[in-house]
Amino acid sequence: MLDAGLKAQLTTYLQNLRQPITLVASLDDSKGSVDMRALLDDVASTSDKVSVRFDGDDARKPSFAIERAANDAEVRFAGLPLGHEFTSLVLALLHVGGHPPRIDAEVIERIKALDGDYHFETYFSQSCQNCPDVVQALNTMSALNPRIRHVAIDGALFKAEVEARQVMAVPTILLNGQAFGQGRMEIEQILAKLDVGAADRMAEKIKAKDAFEVLVVGGGPAGAASAIYAARKGIRTGVAAERFGGQVLDTMDIENFISVPHTEGPKLASALEQHVKDYEVDVMNLQKAVGLVPAKVPGGLHEIKLENGASLKSRTLILSTGARWRNVNVPGEAEYKNKGVAYCPHCDGPLFKGKRVAVIGGGNSGVEAAIDLAGIVAHVTLIEFDSQLRADAVLQRKLASLPNVTIIKSAMTTEIHGDGSKVNGLTYKDRTSDTAHRVDLEGVFVQIGLVPNTEWLKDSGVALSPRGEIEVDYRGETSIPGVFAAGDATVTPYKQIIIAMGEGAKASLSAFDYLIRLPASEAAEAA
Repeated sequence: MLDAGLKAQLTTYLQNLRQPITLVASLDDSKGSVDMRALLDDVASTSDKVSVRFDGDDARKPSFAIERAANDAEVRFAGLPLGHEFTSLVLALLHVGGHPPRIDAEVIERIKALDGDYHFETYFSQSCQNCPDVVQALNTMSALNPRIRHVAIDGALFKAEVEARQVMAVPTILLNGQAFGQGRMEIEQILAKLDVGAADRMAEKIKAKDAFEVLVVGGGPAGAASAIYAARKGIRTGVAAERFGGQVLDTMDIENFISVPHTEGPKLASALEQHVKDYEVDVMNLQKAVGLVPAKVPGGLHEIKLENGASLKSRTLILSTGARWRNVNVPGEAEYKNKGVAYCPHCDGPLFKGKRVAVIGGGNSGVEAAIDLAGIVAHVTLIEFDSQLRADAVLQRKLASLPNVTIIKSAMTTEIHGDGSKVNGLTYKDRTSDTAHRVDLEGVFVQIGLVPNTEWLKDSGVALSPRGEIEVDYRGETSIPGVFAAGDATVTPYKQIIIAMGEGAKASLSAFDYLIRLPASEAAEAA
């Protein structure tokens, strides 16, 4: 099952095991069980601290548990943890085996202190780049607290279960049989939902912080570059991010980041966070900005208000809150989100195997989504508002060659239909004849571009374009002195990772230049 290279790597990793662990498999006569037996035999052969048994009696087959000898930790996989989930398997082996996880000591203590019995189930797909974060977070929590149990379930392998529970997006998380969350969640987010006092404690900590010289709002590529460039100047730097990594976390393949021929979004986001933390930067993750109060005088303190009621102050700000997927904003979209309406073909595509789906949008992202889905689903209907597709010619040629794709142009989506629990159709209006048409299908993937995350700035005095983007000059400065902006939230054209990084660095250098040119009296007032 594992090639020689992977087995050699696993042998090296498992030298870090501190306690013996046992793999207990529950198998049947299926091919998946045959593959699982081979995988577990390979894993057990790489360390004398790993043993394997095939006498498990779990109802889900194939599945296996990773158990510690003291019987105070258990992590279970239902299905093969390969693809993006192979790293989850390696980390689960290590953490159940006593190797300490690489998370803050404070977070570890909070996990251990959770009072209650928690049985988590996570549905994943091997092609989902968001799923490993959830699986790894819950596995880690299971390894640290004996009252937490977690099973990661491959939705493509347990299709009957997925249908019965109406799981139509991954990752989907259940707690004690009830819906807990969907989409990417970090360990701090999960903890915040379980530990109801965590938000208040964090708010109090934030309120006690001294003012920054540079405060970056947003933790995507632009925000990370801004923080690094500011910290390298030796000035007090903070980052307040709703989700460190931003939209990069939802990006599958990155092949145009110069000098790196190929990487994946979550991997790049992790590298960005680690690079920032190599400097003396106060990173405040999971903090959503809801308001900006500008300084009353040049050189004074700007204030950022946070959703938890706390606020942060700084002599300069760099706004880099990025953008998010644009909604179609038609009846049925919100009602059936994650019930057939999806935004990530890589993550959720496998759940629609053999079904009919639509892709809304004829740009690069829409056409790429249609091409990817065509290899999985029964049929793809691509719906484009314009009279022609806007994707690159090479992508259009590939799309046109696929036999199970229908392209409809000059079409305006007017409604997404469902039966109350899941999507069953879509209606569009032919813009040339003004006639309405219905398409029967089971899934709708929305791929119509981005909208800037700037609603919170509308009453701040920061000038915004008609599209809601932050207006900046060639230095990255906004309409308010001492407030700069960078990345996809701004009017800067070409929303690309490498451009966002460059703009973030420029905004940070401009902020530093602004600070050093402040008269001494103004600087003293702001201190």
